[in-house]
Amino acid sequence: MTVERAILLTVGGLIIISVLLAVYVNINWLWLTGILGAHLVQASFTGLCPVVMMFKRLGLPSKPGFT
Repeated sequence: MTVERAILLTVGGLIIISVLLAVYVNINWLWLTGILGAHLVQASFTGLCPVVMMFKRLGLPSKPGFT
């Protein structure tokens, strides 16, 4: 598992969970989905993502691009 794939798995999982919580618990969980989307846009411009830093500290290798 690389840092890039771990990010996709983490954010994708959080989005699915927040949508399911919005459907079955409370519509306000969609705020989490919006925050995740806004963070992805912000990270694409600044390159700053705390989750990436955490995965790098855990020792996950980084591989540019998709294959």
